[in-house]
Amino acid sequence: MSTSASWIVLGATSALCFAIKLLGYFIPENWLAHPRLQRINALIPIALLSALVMAEGLVTKTHVVIDHRLAGLAVATGLLMARAPFPVVVVGAAATSAVVWHLH
Repeated sequence: MSTSASWIVLGATSALCFAIKLLGYFIPENWLAHPRLQRINALIPIALLSALVMAEGLVTKTHVVIDHRLAGLAVATGLLMARAPFPVVVVGAAATSAVVWHLH
């Protein structure tokens, strides 16, 4: 992609983000106070973070790769399900990933 095309895409994306943000100010407040919408809004960060973790854990450039990162994610998932403290989850996942990487 050329430099000018990159700037055009950047400008268009910025303008679209600004328009979406501005549109939010025109939505009536009682629409946003609806309990169903509140429940959905509470789940959006969880879904986005989960998608980010899976993308970073399974994808290298444009390819799906099963490697040491998946072992770390599996251990982290197990520790989270066991309600382990967050530092234990991080250290357990990192240690597992490092061991699998060194064994490979």
